[in-house]
Amino acid sequence: MSTDPFTRRRILVTGVGANPGFGLTRSLTRLGHKVVAADAHPLAPGFLLPEVEPQLIPLATDPAYPAVMAQLCRDLAVEAVVAGIENDLAPLVAMREHLAAGGVRLWLPDAESVRVCIDKAAFHQVLTGHRVPTPRTWRAHAIDQVPDRTPLVVKPARGHGAQNVHFVDRREHARALCDLVPQALIQERVHGLEFTADCLVDDTGRASAVLRRRNLVKAGLATVSTTFDDLTVRDTVLRTLRAVRARGVCCVQGFVTDDHEVTITELNVRIAGGFPLAEAAGADLVGQMVNGLFGLPVDHDALTYRPGVYLTSYTETLAVGDAADLERLAVAKGAAS
Repeated sequence: MSTDPFTRRRILVTGVGANPGFGLTRSLTRLGHKVVAADAHPLAPGFLLPEVEPQLIPLATDPAYPAVMAQLCRDLAVEAVVAGIENDLAPLVAMREHLAAGGVRLWLPDAESVRVCIDKAAFHQVLTGHRVPTPRTWRAHAIDQVPDRTPLVVKPARGHGAQNVHFVDRREHARALCDLVPQALIQERVHGLEFTADCLVDDTGRASAVLRRRNLVKAGLATVSTTFDDLTVRDTVLRTLRAVRARGVCCVQGFVTDDHEVTITELNVRIAGGFPLAEAAGADLVGQMVNGLFGLPVDHDALTYRPGVYLTSYTETLAVGDAADLERLAVAKGAAS
């Protein structure tokens, strides 16, 4: 069912304690939508954004998560749910039919596509099968197959937010880390220009992508970025989206190597933390995401952008106060629902 693009919606955003969910919440409220800001941490900074309705929810791994989310959607007349963090994707996909029966919209690819994007080993396998360039990857049990003196990255197969990511130059060090990193995966380390593509794929499979150089990266977040355009990078990103059958908003990351080759490292089934640069460069990313979320056509002409626009960001003190006050507020909101 298509709806008026100017209708103000009630949208629940999860993971408002992290950059993607926080930024998405702020962008949605600026567009006039009512946001239910949800997070498992009572001090999540997104709870403090103006005009949001904060809601404390269980961790996605908690057995109570589906029931709590369904109840929130009913009690608060939520019209759509958008995941701002990877952990929420699997339980939300499992709830898709139940939420849809209550009139709550999700805009996610099919369950297998989500699984492939969450699991870095499966992602590597799919991209390799579709001849999309991606770093060589090994499971921990196959570490003896790693060539000597290969620069490596050891990371969780289902990790996110640059957590438990380690760079090493020797296979012996990678072997030791495999005992410490959960579900360890070993990848060849790639050097070069690091980039993110902010992507929106409509229900026909047509995709738009805004390319950003990650000029300065700290703890996995791009603190300085610049928009650019490159036909080879764009083509590789679009091939990646087709390979995993992406739908909705997502972000692709990769490198242009020192040998001018493009290689893809991951695809996140959520908006990127640095997406405000895409909007500053002229792309109506969140507005068109809302259109697609509610069954309206995505206007790809509104997703064009200007190369050469930069964004710098820094950590800012959002609020200082009594932690117990904010915790009581979040708990009270959750109890009231």
